[in-house]
Amino acid sequence: MKEYIKINESDNVAVALKPLKKGATVNIGNISIMLLDDIEQGHKFAVCDIENGNYVIKYANPIGTATKDIKQGQWVHTHNLKTNLDKTVTYKYTPKSQALSQTEERFFDGFRRKDGKVGVRNEIWIIPTVGCVNDVASAVEKQSQKFINNSIDCITAFRHPYGCSQMGEDQENTRKILSNLINHPNAAGVLVIGLGCENSNIGVLKKYIGDYDENRVKFLECQQSDDEISDALELIKELCGYAESFKREKVSCKELIVGLKCGGSDGLSGITANPTVGAFSDLLISKGGTTILTEVPEMFGAEKMLMNRCENEKVFDDTVKLVNDFKEYFLSNGQTVYENPSPGNKKGGISTLEDKSLGCTQKSGSAAVTDVLKYGDIVKKRGLNLLSAPGNDLVAATALAASGAHIVLFTTGRGTPFASPVPTVKISSNSQLASKKKNWIDFDCGVIIEEISAEKLGEKLFDFVIETASGKYVKSEIAGFHDMAIFKQGITL
Repeated sequence: MKEYIKINESDNVAVALKPLKKGATVNIGNISIMLLDDIEQGHKFAVCDIENGNYVIKYANPIGTATKDIKQGQWVHTHNLKTNLDKTVTYKYTPKSQALSQTEERFFDGFRRKDGKVGVRNEIWIIPTVGCVNDVASAVEKQSQKFINNSIDCITAFRHPYGCSQMGEDQENTRKILSNLINHPNAAGVLVIGLGCENSNIGVLKKYIGDYDENRVKFLECQQSDDEISDALELIKELCGYAESFKREKVSCKELIVGLKCGGSDGLSGITANPTVGAFSDLLISKGGTTILTEVPEMFGAEKMLMNRCENEKVFDDTVKLVNDFKEYFLSNGQTVYENPSPGNKKGGISTLEDKSLGCTQKSGSAAVTDVLKYGDIVKKRGLNLLSAPGNDLVAATALAASGAHIVLFTTGRGTPFASPVPTVKISSNSQLASKKKNWIDFDCGVIIEEISAEKLGEKLFDFVIETASGKYVKSEIAGFHDMAIFKQGITL
């Protein structure tokens, strides 16, 4: 088993792949280094002396500046390293992307809907228009489980606190997310439950939904019903009957859309899990499929790498706007644009936002960026898309689903039980997490430490995703978890 890694030849730090003791000697190239501190798994140590004020280099890029002299073999972290990020950055388009070679077509077993869209699940979704009817939706979900049969994967309600007392763009975002979920092809049938007096009432929401199949989407306004739960159950029964008409059939991976997200990272995330997802993304795109990368604040510090992979100057300009708009969102709320990673991230070895971002963007592989999506936009172009959404796990994963992702790949070094509206594959960066939380983790990338390449593991992950798209439940689905969260950006009346 490898004990440490220098990710790029130009790096001046290496990363411990297992806990290393003070006084131990490590050999990197022709250099023998005695460790001057204990180095925890995922944490960095200097492979040469780094003077105060000089860059700390990882992934062949600066992840910050040394705040004091750092000796060869010393631990490098938040106590002697600070971010280089600031609010003012000038971007220039320097294209470096190359088109991926096309690879052999692959297929999965999906559900072809009446409108031509494809789903990977045959579910019944209950969507409240407003938080006031959340408990009604939950009661209907509970009492409707008796209708599930072999043709239906689940019946689930998506609770949320919005749909009223919102203004402007904030309310528009809620309507977009709800309408996108109503139209999502993983749902064979949808019951929309409204109250009747809310801002985003059923009548308003129908304008956002557009044309719909009346057999697939049913509506219930609680204020107009004598017994809303009884009436809802009758509608669920009808939707289940409609859902039974769909059977899995062979579908090209060209129609598969996969969201890419990470959270609760550690120092191994950018070495194991995220590069594996990047290899998967390149492989799916080489077969004509689509991936979506989001969590814009975790692009800060690595955004130039993405910008230079934009397929043309229009996409570059849109990416610059994506990044700058999110920075302005931070500044308009009196916050810095370089907030340090979470306590869990730092405990796992990530020191600065650049450290996090350079590891985070590994999920995007090497494909060209084909399009940039605003929050609530639906994917239109195949290939790698960038989506505007925050780093929050539930909000970002919901945004991916609402933009059309059939499945979300979620890498983590810390672990989390959460789910999203679509199958959420939990991918561990280290094998200890995979072993400890077998009820959470679906795929272990810690095995890269055992000499398996990210490319080879990406092929195995691709096979796992095909199985998932064809009906294999992931751990959160087995547990019965289905979450959703909407990005709150405005005032509450």
